[in-house]
Amino acid sequence: MSVFTTVTAEDLGPFLKRYSIGSLLELKGIAAGITNTNYFVTTTHGRYVLTLFENLAADELPFYVNLMAHLADHGIAVAAPIANLADQYVDELNGRPTLLVQCVPGTVVDEPSAAQCFEVGEMLAQMHLAAGSYRGQMQNPRGAAWWNATAPQLFALMSEAEAEQLRGELALQAGQDFADLPKGVIHADLFRDNVLMNGDHVGGFIDFYYACNDVLLYDLAITLNDWCVCESGDMDAERAKALLLGYQGVRALQANETAAWPNVLRAAALRFWVSRLYDFYKPAAGEMTFAKDPGHFQRVISAHAERQDFWL
Repeated sequence: MSVFTTVTAEDLGPFLKRYSIGSLLELKGIAAGITNTNYFVTTTHGRYVLTLFENLAADELPFYVNLMAHLADHGIAVAAPIANLADQYVDELNGRPTLLVQCVPGTVVDEPSAAQCFEVGEMLAQMHLAAGSYRGQMQNPRGAAWWNATAPQLFALMSEAEAEQLRGELALQAGQDFADLPKGVIHADLFRDNVLMNGDHVGGFIDFYYACNDVLLYDLAITLNDWCVCESGDMDAERAKALLLGYQGVRALQANETAAWPNVLRAAALRFWVSRLYDFYKPAAGEMTFAKDPGHFQRVISAHAERQDFWL
């Protein structure tokens, strides 16, 4: 359960007086997430999500929070932040930087349909376009510089065959040049557990705390690598085609993006293979972790390397 900092109704009463969202009816911890404390807060005005940030400081939050507000203002399905009476999104509770957001409809879908993948692709493209006018800047903290610095710490902990494959993938990506691909603000972590589906429609994109400025196609690849993947690491072609059709119905890919697509798919899988390996072999002390298969994205890369059809 992602509750590291305890909040009681007595704590929340004075806090809510700094907002115009009514009086507390119910406070309930949320059993999701691994790095922040989250509660459902139900008041006389509605239902909200309260997040207490365990790792990010208050001065690190404006890029993400203002992005969420910007996207909500442009009609994107996101959990819009709520400002307090001082017109500030970021507040403080029990010694932690704190954010209240609107509760969006829907649930996490473990086995998405092609129709749901289409809707996610469409909303992702709309998000990319809406974020084009956002002026915030954030370098990708988990880009090529990070994986090239992190992977050498893991080679000695892996099997020889796995280490050799990882070295080969790093070498392949070092030879790529994505500098001319369209860039903008990306979510960078749009896995199934960061989207709430309201039936076949997107209720909301959530958890923007890896958002950054990077290649738009990379964001699409991250999303497809999770939403359309099978347990074997290969892709479900029907779901993949649906997600890409939804995306390109809003934002058509350029010729250079189509040419780069196979290697961008592998780059997106590499980023999460390295991060899962790192979490598996070097878990942070005191951090809540879930047993995620560190070889999952290794299999995704292998499947991408063997296929001929990339669904474009």
